[in-house]
Formats: sequence, structure tokens, C-alpha cells
Amino acid sequence: MSASGGTKAIVAALGANLAIAASKFVAFAFSGSSSMLAEGVHSLADSGNQALLLVGGKKAQRDATPQHPFGYGRERYIYAFLVSIVLFSVGGMFAIYEGYEKIKHPHQIEHWYWPVGVLVFAIIAEGFSFRTAIKESNPLRGEHSWTEFVRRAKAPELPVVLLEDLGALVGLILALGGVGLALLTDDGVWDGIGTLCIGILLVLIALVLAAETKSLLLGEAATVEDVRKIEAAVVDGDTVTRVIHMRTLHLGPEELLVAAKIAVQHDDTATQVATAINAAEARIRTAVPIARVIYLEPDIYSEDEAAKGSDPEAAPGGPAQHPTEH
Repeated sequence: MSASGGTKAIVAALGANLAIAASKFVAFAFSGSSSMLAEGVHSLADSGNQALLLVGGKKAQRDATPQHPFGYGRERYIYAFLVSIVLFSVGGMFAIYEGYEKIKHPHQIEHWYWPVGVLVFAIIAEGFSFRTAIKESNPLRGEHSWTEFVRRAKAPELPVVLLEDLGALVGLILALGGVGLALLTDDGVWDGIGTLCIGILLVLIALVLAAETKSLLLGEAATVEDVRKIEAAVVDGDTVTRVIHMRTLHLGPEELLVAAKIAVQHDDTATQVATAINAAEARIRTAVPIARVIYLEPDIYSEDEAAKGSDPEAAPGGPAQHPTEH
């Protein structure tokens, strides 16, 4: 993901949510609608989430230090995980509580034109934000479905904004439905039901975000396409004859670590091996530019040893495996 593309989508979402949050709280003050209160808190939580993503992106740009020799790229994952927690606790759980209370103690909605007008405005504003996120995501999504894009993306910002905006739009429709039914039936319980549905929706989205960012925090390998490119770039058919085993790990969305044991000719000199390794590193960086940290270990390939199977202690995690397609 390009940092500029993610930042543009975040800023668009932040501006929209701040304006929407203010309008929702005004509508709640005039109408007493619990859906408006829940939606106002939801938009406020979303605004805080976008601020967290911007902070995480800024902190991730710090240079590596002796204490953190691989840099701070994973800060973006940490802040994205915090977003899922905020969305779950502040947005989802508050809305569920507010909906439950409104169902137990319903009251009529006053000045109906305030919540309806604000909801229409919010749908337009969120639609603009959602459109921006889609526009920025499409070049990166390629031919993959939206579900695959969210699951495969190594940069968390665009998937987070996409899911937040989608949740906001669906939540606004639920709120409009709850307010509309409460006005039509003159029964405030419907407003509470709408609020409860908003809370459940936010909790589900937060759980999806938490699961995806947890995977990134644990450390994901390069994509299948990038692994194939790296393997093809390593072997030159002369000095480097094959990849014995390899590990890849995302140190951040745009920084990849590559560690591999490579087979060289048994009669090559140290100078020839060193030259071949340097050339292989250059080819890897050309094929996959985000491969910035590369460790190649030369070895002599043995058919007999290979026939015995992979050595579980050859690398952390057991035998080398290709990442699976999501």
C-alpha cells in the first residue's frame, strides 16, 4: 500500500466523521433519540481511530535504532489493533448498552426532523469517505475480491477505513430505520432496537479487524507471488543452483525480511560465493523492492540429506512452507 494513498483515505474519513459526530450530537440534544447518541459516539470513536492510524503511520517512519534494529514498521499494525479495540469497546459496547436501556425505557422522539436530516447528511458524508477509500484501494486490490483484499493486505490502513466506512453506512441505515419506525408507530422501542443493531454490527466489524491485525502483528510471510519472484531471482543457474529453504517476514507493510539457505557449487571459492550472494541480493531487491533486509547463507545441496526430509531445527517454525493463498 502506498503511504500517500492510505493517508488520503484516512484524512477524508477523519474530516467526514468529525462533521458527522457534531451533527449527530446536536440531533440527539434536540430529539432525545438513542440512535443519534449511539451514532454520535460511533462517529467520535471513528474519528479517534483515524487519528490513531495517522499517529501510527508517523511513528512507523522512524529510523532503526540499536535497540530496534529492524525499525518501527510494525507500529502501524499496533495502532490498527488499537483501532479494533476502540471500535469494540467505545463504539460497539456503548451502542449495545444504550440500545438495551432504550428498549427497557422507551420514550418518544421529539423534533423528528433533526435526526432524519442529520442521518441523510451523514449518509452523504460517509458515502464520500467510502468512495475515497474504494478509489484508493482499487489499484492495490487488482483482480482480488474485496474480502481477499482485506485479508491479504499487509498495510492495515485502507482495510480499516473501508470496514469502518462500510459499518458506518450500514449503521446509518439501521439508525434511519429505527427512527423511522419509531415515528411511524409512535413507539420508542424501535429506536432502541436500531441502536442495538448498530452495536452488534460494530462489534462484528471490530472482531474482524482484530483478527486481521493480530495476524499482521504475529508476523506474516510475503505473498505467494513475491515468494516466487524471490526464489526465481536468487537462482542464477551458475553459482547459486537452488534455494534449500527460505523464510520471509513482513517487518512492516512496506519492508520485507528474507532469510534463505542457498545451494552453491562445492568447488567455488569464497570470493565467487560472496560475489554470487551480492548479485542475488541485488536481483531480489529488483524483483521485490520491499525486500530490504536480506540474509543468504551458502551451503552445499545434498540429495541424500534432502531425501531425509526437512530439518525441523533448520529455521524457526519447522519445515519451510509456502504461504497459503487467502
